Amino acid sequence: MDATGSDSHSSHLGASSNAESTSLSQSHRQKMDTTWKYISEVINEKGRKVLICGFCNDQFAGGGIHRMKLHLSGERGSAAPCTKVAPEVRHAILGSLKQYAQKAKEKIGDFGEENPYGRSVNDFDGDDIQEIPPPRAKGVSINMAGASACKGKRKATTGINAYFKGGRDTLQPTIKACLQSKEKWHNTDMAIALWFYDACIPINAVNSPFYQRAIDHIASMGHGYKGPSYHALRVPLLRDAKKDVQLVIDSFRSNWAESGCTIMGDGWKDSRQRSLVNFLVYCPKGIAFIKSVDVSDIESNAENLCNLFTEIVELVGPKNVVHMVTDNASNYKAAGFKISERYPTICWSPCAAHCINLILKDIGELFDVKALVDLASTVTVCMYNHKFTLNWLRKSKGWKEIIRPGET
Repeated sequence: MDATGSDSHSSHLGASSNAESTSLSQSHRQKMDTTWKYISEVINEKGRKVLICGFCNDQFAGGGIHRMKLHLSGERGSAAPCTKVAPEVRHAILGSLKQYAQKAKEKIGDFGEENPYGRSVNDFDGDDIQEIPPPRAKGVSINMAGASACKGKRKATTGINAYFKGGRDTLQPTIKACLQSKEKWHNTDMAIALWFYDACIPINAVNSPFYQRAIDHIASMGHGYKGPSYHALRVPLLRDAKKDVQLVIDSFRSNWAESGCTIMGDGWKDSRQRSLVNFLVYCPKGIAFIKSVDVSDIESNAENLCNLFTEIVELVGPKNVVHMVTDNASNYKAAGFKISERYPTICWSPCAAHCINLILKDIGELFDVKALVDLASTVTVCMYNHKFTLNWLRKSKGWKEIIRPGET
């Protein structure tokens, strides 16, 4: 064999060995994915590979590991969502999908940066023609305005809003919106105002972070959009909103195992004089409401309260709870000691606000303080029972109402 033939033969062998090593490394990386812990791979009677979910035992004859991730995370795709997957597993796989999507964007050069000069021609849709930048003060360059717009956009996608579907960028109005007459703007504002007045919606509802987002989504739909019906708001949309909130709670749950958490029990009575206990879980990432229990039909002794607290501890996870806070009443105090005996790693402490209330109540029972309070109460009752005196005081400079409705 000549030199040319030997060189071509060696290059062919080198290419085949490189291809085999590449396929082996890819297969090895694929098997190292954490999702394989929750699925199994078998060969069916037709000789095809079948992936089986470890939670619901559903079988998938195609799609690979990515399809199983969509199945376990509940994301829309080529697989039906799993209804039996654990919340912490679903949250972990959602994070894996987000990392994969981010790496794919970075691979094609998309680092999540907004174009400071507006959208490209390919981004136009619907009735949009062109977008113009918002008015800015003199001395502010286009690059600075674009950087501030990017900063505002990133800020809007942090915290709890990151778990809800984002809307369209509203920093730049369209030409169609800018060319509308003042009468058209006023009529639109009046339509929203009349809806508020007719439905008795509190005016401070406009301070909700979802108020402007809802209007932006309606505007992006274009002419002819019809709002959701009464049934849609009560059933399917409420169910979807609950799923979104559950994702937030699931993200907190992963933090409970890392840093530990505190269970807080808040006892109160509603307008029907029912005794209720709200249970909340605190961690450095935030406070999550767990459940509210009606204890009107059970005796509030130490044993019953201890069983109730045990149920909440098992729900959160005994290894995750390090602290429990309840009222300072004798029955809650005894129940807290029983919890500490049953779970040595959990420490009980009374509520500081309840302790201060009890201290102030005891101070109010002192003779000198009680006599002063009785005299002040007599003067207050006299003023508020005589309209002429109360009207004269209200017109006086520096007067402040003594009796006002409390926040509760």
